[in-house]
Amino acid sequence: MAKNITIAVDAMGGDHAPDMVIEGIAQARTFFPGTQFLVFGDEARIKPLLDKQPDLTAASTLVHTSDVVTSDMKPSQALRKGRQSSMGLAIQAVKDGTADVAISAGNTGALMALAKFLLRTMPGIDRPALISPLPTLRGESVMLDLGANVECDSNNLVQFGIMGAAYVRTVLGLSNPTVALLNVGVEDLKGKDSIKAAADVLRASKHLPLDFVGFVEGNHIATGEVDVVVTDGFTGNVALKTAEGTARLVTDLLGRAFRSSMSTKLGYLLARHGLRSLRDHMDPNNHNGGVFLGLNGLVMKSHGGANAHGFASAVTSAIDMAQNDLIRLISEDLQRIVDDEAAAGAA
Repeated sequence: MAKNITIAVDAMGGDHAPDMVIEGIAQARTFFPGTQFLVFGDEARIKPLLDKQPDLTAASTLVHTSDVVTSDMKPSQALRKGRQSSMGLAIQAVKDGTADVAISAGNTGALMALAKFLLRTMPGIDRPALISPLPTLRGESVMLDLGANVECDSNNLVQFGIMGAAYVRTVLGLSNPTVALLNVGVEDLKGKDSIKAAADVLRASKHLPLDFVGFVEGNHIATGEVDVVVTDGFTGNVALKTAEGTARLVTDLLGRAFRSSMSTKLGYLLARHGLRSLRDHMDPNNHNGGVFLGLNGLVMKSHGGANAHGFASAVTSAIDMAQNDLIRLISEDLQRIVDDEAAAGAA
């Protein structure tokens, strides 16, 4: 039987907090009724919301703090002033072992800085990476890094591939996910030396629970041809923002086209079910929740503009990671790389 999980919640992070946060964890708990919550934030604002959710109240411990990490606070400021904030205390709960995972929809840079400072990186991991699910033609894929590391060497990319595959095994339920490095071409001779070196390591490892398929280009991200797309944080963030902007462009252009005449309005009536399906598939609330992988603890980042459904989606993903012991899986896979390299050196 899956163990019950305790979630540390930054109730003050996000554009629509704390209302969205409390409603979101209430929705998530309907799917995982054994989940417990440590809720950090302004008691005067949060308690009336919890009082409307008796079942959630019974499963929650409210910890008051008046300190909040604001959306414009720099990471360095968060490190100096945010330790007693709702965000900082949620991460501290993971460090102390009173929570299995922390979640916040607040300031991404501040969350990353506090998480790295408080939890530190795992043995064998040089830098943590931000990973998130993306909608594709075949369902969902993931990409990392999405902005935590602007520059990466080959070791970083190998570690990202291992962590991304472990994430997919726990959250998407794929036992042997396909992994590829984002590159300027699919040929082995193309790309920077760091990318080619990372490919050599991943290709040579025979005992990782993943299928390394080489390189993919940017136009393959949305096709779902691979489950894990690995890149540096600069490229990944640009690719992510480009994809989000393109999705908004397509949605807006479709809306304009269907409103342009009576005949197109009639066409919308005939196509509305398919368009609603497209909208739901592209809705970021249905794919919400980035994770900082590579730390000695799990920290989930929700979109700042997420609604309650989106926050609930992030919480359920966090529960999956904790129940499947994602950090242990990453540690085991990192050791496989070490063993393979030692065996190759001894041969």
